[in-house]
Amino acid sequence: MGKIDLSINKTGLEHNIQKAKENNIIIPTIAQMQNPDLIPEKIKAKLSKTGLWDVDPVNLFRISWHNEAKEKGGLFQAVPNYVEIPSQLSGVPCRIIAMSGKWFPTGCHKVGASFGCLAPRLVTGQFDATYHHAVWPSTGNYCRGGAFNSKLLACESVAILPQDMSKERFDWLKSIAGQIIATPGCESNVKEIFDKTWELKKDPTMMIFNQFAEMGNPLWHYNVTGYALADLFEAVKKPGQNFAGACFTSGSAGTMSAGDLLKERYPHLKLAVGEALQCPTILDNGFGGHRIEGIGDKHIPWIHNVKNTDMAIAIDDEDSQRLLRLFNTEEGKAYMKSELGMDDEQVEKMSWLGISGIANVLCCIKMAKYYELTENDVVATVLTDSAAMYASRVEELNQMHGAYNAHEAAMDHALHMLGLKTDSMMEMGYAERKRVHNLKYYTWVEQQGMTVEDLNAQWYDTKNTWDAVHAQAKELDELICEFNEATGLLKNL
Repeated sequence: MGKIDLSINKTGLEHNIQKAKENNIIIPTIAQMQNPDLIPEKIKAKLSKTGLWDVDPVNLFRISWHNEAKEKGGLFQAVPNYVEIPSQLSGVPCRIIAMSGKWFPTGCHKVGASFGCLAPRLVTGQFDATYHHAVWPSTGNYCRGGAFNSKLLACESVAILPQDMSKERFDWLKSIAGQIIATPGCESNVKEIFDKTWELKKDPTMMIFNQFAEMGNPLWHYNVTGYALADLFEAVKKPGQNFAGACFTSGSAGTMSAGDLLKERYPHLKLAVGEALQCPTILDNGFGGHRIEGIGDKHIPWIHNVKNTDMAIAIDDEDSQRLLRLFNTEEGKAYMKSELGMDDEQVEKMSWLGISGIANVLCCIKMAKYYELTENDVVATVLTDSAAMYASRVEELNQMHGAYNAHEAAMDHALHMLGLKTDSMMEMGYAERKRVHNLKYYTWVEQQGMTVEDLNAQWYDTKNTWDAVHAQAKELDELICEFNEATGLLKNL
């Protein structure tokens, strides 16, 4: 499975156009997500009166890294929202910048990845909004984004996520998703999610949007996240600074395709994939469970362009849990101000890091130590969601470890951030990349119905697989424009 199928189903497309008319749905283009200046002024006027999480189709136009940091009425800004990790906190001299997903609708950038998967089938009519249910198998945030987009697009949805995910996710989904299915285990129990989708496939009304296999996911991240990270670097770089690296933990591996764009723009950039030390699939063909919510394991996602990955980094889930508490308790905030000299804004922005975002930052620190990066280097990542998704986890940690205090804060900083070493890392040469790529066979060919020919094409014919998918954004935008023209809503604003 190389390029995205953009063939037209005329009946389904007619139904979708009619449903869009009835529900006042205008669909944004990938180009508008890259550059919100292209969004019509009348749509911006509507956004200026709309809450970030409101179930209103106009919020499709907020699927962008350029949103203002406002809960209601925000528009767009040239430089994406980001957190810069101060050196006194990170313990490394290089700059670490982390682009924030908090200011997307649903508080997570997965709303973009799910759009990238649904939009091609919606504007071609392959997904019929009057007949199909959109099924969103996920380790947490993707099904939230998919359910939200489905609601905005007047589609029925089914959210699938592991039963051990945070309470906040389930509580919110109850008001958005048509159906919620909790599968056994935690974020590393991906096969159980896949097994449930095979059951649902027996019903022809159920259409599966598997983020681990849908090429719309890397299409969106390459063309939106990748461009936004490049914009961010160009905006904040200082004279003589080098874009040295980018690190992303592998949930669906969609964000890794943002790295594909960055490596094209900055050929010397190193691209790293992160995973949980408790489930070292890439590093050690391993297995297990972990607590870094939002990343999946025990398989290599079909959409991961392994041939373009320079390094694998494992993060101990205990590090991410302890730092979540440091960043989101009054005692931890007081420590960062008094002992590290961080100002109020810097301290407040640490709440923009969710658990997987913390893991991403820790990957950046380990990369910086491994390559001995200096103040002339910049390493970038993304923050999938924020601590707003994990208030219940902080409370659980307080119950588990007792009341937090200044001593605990200092210990957590020293042990779980400053104390990071360059163990559990691997530079990936040709042979290592091929080994990891070959692991796809066991999940995707043996279990999920992919072909060996398509697997080999990902490795040996990158031009007609990865490059071709990235380039489909233009064709998709043309179909979106045709869809909007057919509804007549855009010209009648």
